[in-house]
Amino acid sequence: MKNFKLMATCAAGIESLVAGELRDLGYEVTVENGMVLFEGTIADVIKTNIWLRTADRIKIIVGSFKATTFDELFEGTKALSWENLIPMDGKFPVEGRSQKSALHSVPDVQAITKKAIATKLGEFYHRRTRLPETGSLFPLEVRINKNNVLHLLDTTGPSLFKRGYRVAKGDAPLKENMAAALIMLTNWHPKTMPLLDPMCGSGTIPIEAAMIARNIAPGLQRDFAFNDWNWVDKNQIEAIKDEADSKADYDSEFEIYGSDVNGEMINYSKVNAQEIGLLHDITFKQLAVQDFRTEKKDGVIVTNPPYGQRLGDIKEAESLYKDLGSVLGKLTTWSKYFLTSDLNFEKFYGEKATKKRKLYNGVIRTDYFQYWANQKKR
Repeated sequence: MKNFKLMATCAAGIESLVAGELRDLGYEVTVENGMVLFEGTIADVIKTNIWLRTADRIKIIVGSFKATTFDELFEGTKALSWENLIPMDGKFPVEGRSQKSALHSVPDVQAITKKAIATKLGEFYHRRTRLPETGSLFPLEVRINKNNVLHLLDTTGPSLFKRGYRVAKGDAPLKENMAAALIMLTNWHPKTMPLLDPMCGSGTIPIEAAMIARNIAPGLQRDFAFNDWNWVDKNQIEAIKDEADSKADYDSEFEIYGSDVNGEMINYSKVNAQEIGLLHDITFKQLAVQDFRTEKKDGVIVTNPPYGQRLGDIKEAESLYKDLGSVLGKLTTWSKYFLTSDLNFEKFYGEKATKKRKLYNGVIRTDYFQYWANQKKR
């Protein structure tokens, strides 16, 4: 079975989490900015798409070479084995990007790449006319960085954050893979520690937490780009999904809570949790964070509070942060984790974070403010 060089792409700041997930699945990895490189067969492509919680996409590295002219780009692209990947009727749109390179016009780079691939496939399939491109989709990307050309085939399709359960959405929803990353960056142990999101919106953080606690593979309920490829065995896809499903833990007990001041958001949360079959694993409640009280000990709070850009009112956000500090700051045995783009969060929360981590929520630069219980890493 053919071995591929593979790339798991991800948001800046969580490369180590993706690398850890891949290592746990048995792969040797190389970590770079915004990506983790590894190798595997098509079975590994299927497996990693199904299992990775924090990555965006899995891409096949088709080939790489240097090019400073369009002739070099054309010939280098044409020399690659596209016929092993794309059938005669395959649809192969090309996206491009270029940084610090002689070939800086992205539209021209895309056009030359497309022409080179079409020429190679036309020769292989003995086509004298244009290829039909009426079949399955093979999304391609050409990246040029410092005159180094990298050709990629996206195996995922819609990003891995699209698990398939979020049928009800609120404003500015947190992406599922970022929610999973926030949880995985905490000290939470599902079997011994309660977890709370006191501003849960449409429920993404509690649902991702329940999926982690149950060891439910995040890609079980969706299809991928490779599902339609003629050289990928459909029975193999089902077998790998069945194996993943067999590893889910439906017996463990744990405590996960989600609350929000907005009752409509709580309804959305319940709909989404029901969609993936986890409604009975999460306790949802309409509650303002100012009214939260608990006698429970040694818990974890993970939340993405509305920040100024989202609320449209910086003063309102600052008032909310003060309330968070006065209510949650008393929970000295709980670890607290807040994702916000407001760099003055600590000032209004009233306490300096144990640790801060820079993350990107989409294109928004954010900080993950971490308050460890009793100021000690657990």
